[in-house]
Amino acid sequence: MKDRKKKAVSTSSLEKKSYPAVTEQMIEVSAKALATGIVFGVIFGAANAYLGLRVGLTVSTSIPIAVLSIAVFRAFSQFWGRGTILEANLAQTVGSASSSLAVGTIFTIPALFLWGSPPNYLQMAILAMLGGILGVCAMIPLRRLLIVEADKELPYPEGRACAEVLKAAEGEASNLKWIFIGLGVGAAIKLSLGLFHLMPDVIRYTLPILPKAVVALEIAPALIAVGYIVGYRASGIMVSGSLIAAVVMIPIFAIVGDSSSVVLFPEILKPKDRVPIHDMTAAQIWSSYIRYIGAGAVAAAGTITVLQSLPTMYKSLMAIIAGLRKSEKRDEKMTEEERLDRDLPGTVVLAGAAVVVLILGFVPGLLAGNLTLMQRLVAACGVALFGILFVAVSSRIVGLIGVSSNPTSGMTLVTLLATSAIFVALGWTGTDAKFAVLTVGTVVCIAASKAGDISQDLKTGYIVKGTPYRQQAGQLLSASIACWAVAGTVLALGTAYQFGSEQLPAPQATLMKTVIEGVLSGSLPWTLVTVGIAFAISAILAGLPGLAFAIGLYLPLSSMTPIFLGGLVRRFADGADAGKSESNAGVLCASGLIAGEGLAGIAIAGAVAAGAVPKESQPILTGSMGSFGAVFMTLLVLGVLYYASKKSK
Repeated sequence: MKDRKKKAVSTSSLEKKSYPAVTEQMIEVSAKALATGIVFGVIFGAANAYLGLRVGLTVSTSIPIAVLSIAVFRAFSQFWGRGTILEANLAQTVGSASSSLAVGTIFTIPALFLWGSPPNYLQMAILAMLGGILGVCAMIPLRRLLIVEADKELPYPEGRACAEVLKAAEGEASNLKWIFIGLGVGAAIKLSLGLFHLMPDVIRYTLPILPKAVVALEIAPALIAVGYIVGYRASGIMVSGSLIAAVVMIPIFAIVGDSSSVVLFPEILKPKDRVPIHDMTAAQIWSSYIRYIGAGAVAAAGTITVLQSLPTMYKSLMAIIAGLRKSEKRDEKMTEEERLDRDLPGTVVLAGAAVVVLILGFVPGLLAGNLTLMQRLVAACGVALFGILFVAVSSRIVGLIGVSSNPTSGMTLVTLLATSAIFVALGWTGTDAKFAVLTVGTVVCIAASKAGDISQDLKTGYIVKGTPYRQQAGQLLSASIACWAVAGTVLALGTAYQFGSEQLPAPQATLMKTVIEGVLSGSLPWTLVTVGIAFAISAILAGLPGLAFAIGLYLPLSSMTPIFLGGLVRRFADGADAGKSESNAGVLCASGLIAGEGLAGIAIAGAVAAGAVPKESQPILTGSMGSFGAVFMTLLVLGVLYYASKKSK
């Protein structure tokens, strides 16, 4: 066994210093791990679907499910044993898969309801399943490149945080208290804002000199924790992109719009919905103009990132093909090094992706709209092209900012833009074309979201020494089960309420509907998309990570500010050791903050769904008192993180 430990794949100082011993005989796959993951996956997937339809965002569920799985294992330990760290890791891998299916479904499918052509239950479930399979299979060849070789460059904050939760629960309790302190603080703040509405969850300040320039801060312990984990440099680059959007581009649009000689309208809006810029708020300018610039930047930076990774991706693919014959002959008795580096067989990876494309191309009625065979084949090729592209982009993005802040809607937006343009070039602009383009976006969105989720899970497994192919198989299993729960939730909500209404605004799906209509009618602002492409290329030429900068440009400043504050705390806490120390109580505390807000977010979603609390309510504290309370909560989180970091030293 000692020889095997010497041959094990290299790990960072985090794993070497604080990881409890894992033996080759430790149980990893068990009925209780799979059952626990599936049950929590169905529950959290349905809750996330509802939350996304209500407010346009979802929460990461890996850490909450990891915490709950450990609690369930211990509560029923007299019946099935305490459970191992690898079983808990597999349970959270299986359970978290449902949320990625929910993201792609709720961001697109409600548009079909808005067009008066709702899909049936079977169609929604199969589309979700196919997107999940494509996301897992297309990400597997990237595992060694992103998870292992880029371990220092891509921290995968939620994956690392989840590993800390699992290790602390299994190991000694010296620093375990910091997870629970963070969990308590994160949950308490989320509940006070989202359930009791004590004060505003976002504070804004309008700069007096620049017109409509607004700086904002979201009160989000999880985002602060993400910033702490990714560090000062990455968080600084991201917030710089958001600052350029908020205090440079929006004021420029406002100045141009206020000119007596120039009045601009959002080209994508119908005439009856258009508002002159001088009557717009900063948020409306961002939604009508800046969002498309950011989408162009994300598309360009992501494409360049993929092109830069092509040599390594090619080597990974060749390794899979070369291993097809060997996989049949592989001995069941693996060494520790082989176990830690084993993916699903290449036959499964290649066949899985190919089957998805073939089913979409040759099964009538699956892609929405009454399409000819040629139209289905073109749409299926679009799924293959953009699915593989954005799986790579998403897998890398979440390594920087985590799943919760992954701009999946931006990738979907680009997919819809490009697919719509192809359809227009081929002369397909009718109603059926709209439906087909949307469902192409559905599968790609789910695949990109799934890739981000499994990337975080594989990072967790890499740290706790889980078996990659077992996690990958668990994700495929969960995708084939959770898709039915997600589809049922969306169909039930779409039947009971009206998407686009006050009860279910479905903001992301409404945007996707508008984009498709804009491209097919020839009114999409391509100029704005091109400006975003120029921004991304300029950032890369200046030596910045283009994708991190583009993410900041696309996401609102309110979301980037807490991430930057978390990175700032990490910089001050580490001092001269900045970038060197990885294992400290601060990371454990940050893990607890993410888990606490995630659990509280799910609880609030359930309360809203049950009608126990309203989605929105006027805060109890408003004005200066509300702002003071929000600032106090932010300072509390920053102070706890800083104290935990210094205490560990």
